[in-house]
Amino acid sequence: MVQRNWQRLWEKLSAAMMEGVVVVDPKGIIQTVNQAMEEITGYSRQELIGQSCALIRCSACFGANQAETRKQCELFQHGEVAPAKCVLAKKDGTLKHVRKSAALILDDDGQILGGVEVFMDISELAAQERLISRLRRELTQEDGFQGMLGKSAVMLHLFSLISSAAPTEAPVLIFGESGAGKELVARAIHNLSPRRQGPHIRVNCKALQESLLEAELFGPGHGGINRADSTRLGHFEAAHGGDLFLDEVADLSLNLQTKLLRVLCENVIEREGGRKPVAVDVRIITATNQDLQQLVAEGRFREDLLYRLKVIPIQVPPLRERREDIPLLAEAFLERTRLKTRKAVTGFSKEALERLLRYDWPGNVRELVNDVEYACMLCPGGDILPEHLPVHLIEKTQPRFRGAAKDRDSSRARDRESLIRALRESGGKMNEAAKSLGISRVTLWKWLKYHKINVKEVL
Repeated sequence: MVQRNWQRLWEKLSAAMMEGVVVVDPKGIIQTVNQAMEEITGYSRQELIGQSCALIRCSACFGANQAETRKQCELFQHGEVAPAKCVLAKKDGTLKHVRKSAALILDDDGQILGGVEVFMDISELAAQERLISRLRRELTQEDGFQGMLGKSAVMLHLFSLISSAAPTEAPVLIFGESGAGKELVARAIHNLSPRRQGPHIRVNCKALQESLLEAELFGPGHGGINRADSTRLGHFEAAHGGDLFLDEVADLSLNLQTKLLRVLCENVIEREGGRKPVAVDVRIITATNQDLQQLVAEGRFREDLLYRLKVIPIQVPPLRERREDIPLLAEAFLERTRLKTRKAVTGFSKEALERLLRYDWPGNVRELVNDVEYACMLCPGGDILPEHLPVHLIEKTQPRFRGAAKDRDSSRARDRESLIRALRESGGKMNEAAKSLGISRVTLWKWLKYHKINVKEVL
C-alpha cells in the first residue's frame, strides 16, 4: 500500500516537472520517462521505455554511445555528469538546445541500480544568446561606428569627420535636428580622443534655469545659489582632463555665454568669493538644433562665442536624408525590442517597410526607435504589417495614385466624412466598411479612434 502511494506521488511529481527526466538501468536501458521528456524529444513514453538511452541523441553522448556497453558512458565511469549545455536531436531530426546533468542511483550497499538523467530545455535562452551575439557583431561590423549604424554616403562622411575631430583639442560644434543622434556623436568623439580616460560630462543647457545652470557649471556660490556642500565641484572642474558636452547650447543666456567665452579664451573659471581663478583642462563639445547664425543676427547669441565654438563644425544628417539606412536601423531596433519583449516578431513586411521609407521622420532616429517598439507591441507575431504601425505614420504614408480603385479608397480613409459614409452604408458592419475602404478591420478601428468617431452615434 505504501509502495503504491509513493509510486503515485512520483508520477504526480514527474508530471509536474518542467525538466525532462529519464531513468535507466545499469545497462543504459530506459526504464521510465516523464511527460516533459516526451515533449523535449518528440518520442512517446511507449517509444522510449525499453530502448537503449542511445535513442536520445544528445551531443554530449554521441562519442560515448559508440561503446558496446552503456557502462562506458561518463555517468557509469565517473558517477555523475556535470551540468552542461548540449544539443539534442528530436525524433523529427530538428535540434533542441538543452542543459543536461546525470547522477547514479545507488542502493543501501552502494551498488548501482541505474542512473537518472535530467534535461532542461534552454532553446529560448540559446536564441537570446544568439541574438545578443548578433547585435554585438552588428554594432562592430562595417555598417556600424561607435554605436551608430549607417552605410549611406552621408553617414560614412560623418564617421570620417568624427575620426578626424577626435584626436584634436579644438572645440567641436555639432549641428542637427532633434533626435538625429548628436549625443552619440559627442560620445564617439570622446571615446576616440586622447581624453577618453577622463570624464565625459553632459549638460542640457535647456533643462535648467539660468541660476541653477550657472551653479552646476561653475560650482557652489555662482548664480546666487549657496550650497551646504561647498566642496562640490562644478562641471568645468569635474570634467578636468576630459570633455564637457553642452547640449542645446543655443539656450544659454547672454550672461552665461560671456562666462563660457572666458573659459574658452583663458581656460580658467572664477572660484566663489572672487579668489584666485582656477585653471581647467577641458575640451568643450557643444550641440544645437537651432540656426546660430540667425540667433546672432537677432542679438540672442554672441558672434565671438560662435566662432570659438565651431572650430570644428559637424552636421548630423536627418534620417530623411539617409533613407537607405532605414531598413538597417529598423531591423536593429526590432532585434533589441524582441530581446526585451520576447515576442515572436520575425521582421517587416514589404508594405510596412515601404511605409517606413516614405515617411519623413521629423523626430529622426529617436522617432524610429519609438515607432518600431510600438509596432512590435501591436504585432501578435510574424511580420509587422502596415496596420501595426502608428496612426500618424499610416496617415502620412498613404499609397499614392496607382490607378487602382482600392488604393484610391485607401487614400480617402483619412477623411472623416468618408469613414462615416462607409459605416452608414454598411449598417455599422465593420468588416464591410473596412472592405469598402480598402483597408483592414484593425486599420479601420485606428482611423475611428484617431477621428474620435463613435459608431453608434453616426448610424
